[in-house]
Amino acid sequence: MLEKEFGLKDIVEMKKQHPCGTNRWKIIRMGMDVRIKCEGCEHSVLIPRKEFSRKMKKILVKHEESDE
Repeated sequence: MLEKEFGLKDIVEMKKQHPCGTNRWKIIRMGMDVRIKCEGCEHSVLIPRKEFSRKMKKILVKHEESDE
């Protein structure tokens, strides 16, 4: 199975829409679990990584890391 490449601070689209009406989520924490925050209402959800990979539809905005 092909692993989807996602990273911290990426904006992703999930398969199901959030009850607030938006479908844009920002990844704010990564580890064994992934914490995502709704871009519409700021609600955050902690999902196991395997479940997140299955439910993620696509990456909308890829975060560019800058070297400081």
